[in-house]
Amino acid sequence: MKLLLIGAGNMGGAMLQGLHVNDITVVEAYPPRVLELQTLYPTITIVSEIPSLEGYLVILAIKPQSFSTLHTKGIAEGVISIMAGVSLEKLKSGIMAKHYIRSMPNMAALVRKSATSLCGDVALKDEAMEVLSSIGRCFWLESEKELDIATGLAGSAPAWIALVAEALSDGAVNLGMKREITYQYIATLFEGVGEVLKSEHPALLKDKVMSPAGTTAAGYAKLEEGKVRDSFIKAMEASYERAKSFSK
Repeated sequence: MKLLLIGAGNMGGAMLQGLHVNDITVVEAYPPRVLELQTLYPTITIVSEIPSLEGYLVILAIKPQSFSTLHTKGIAEGVISIMAGVSLEKLKSGIMAKHYIRSMPNMAALVRKSATSLCGDVALKDEAMEVLSSIGRCFWLESEKELDIATGLAGSAPAWIALVAEALSDGAVNLGMKREITYQYIATLFEGVGEVLKSEHPALLKDKVMSPAGTTAAGYAKLEEGKVRDSFIKAMEASYERAKSFSK
């Protein structure tokens, strides 16, 4: 199936890294970006205006606020949207297609490690999973409610994890370690623990590391004292409520 990528900014550009070998047309009107894309991917077709959608699987990678001004003609084979806060209902009223998918990548798409959530028409599931796998791992969800929850879990949580990373670095620097090496430690730490968590329950991992009256237990007690767990749960709730408000 022919692909039509509308928008080649950060997310769209990240997807191109994995999709440029396909039969893909890119809609991009900003001349400096066009030149950049032509240099990176000399075999792809780049146009400044949206062609007829007939026969295309369309990937909408524009800013949500630009969707209301989008003008298209024809009926696409399918639409995959990565726009935050644009519901399936809004998609259907703004662009004509046989099937629709709404998805939520995260910023790790820039290194093709996104945890991408998606939901919508099951008839388009396999094609959408294949396309979005170009930027990382995909998770099929059963409803837009779950997608809004996942906005916090995968979409917003990178910022929260970055806060944890910065706090750990600050703590180590406060005790005398050089800043630059703390960031290297923490990046390696997150990568390793993430790999372990693919097959290990978080509670079991915690229990394995935390020995009686040890250093981990001492630090863990302080985290509980500071209500870190409660703060993360509340952060998820706040993110979910905000995501719902965007979809209205």
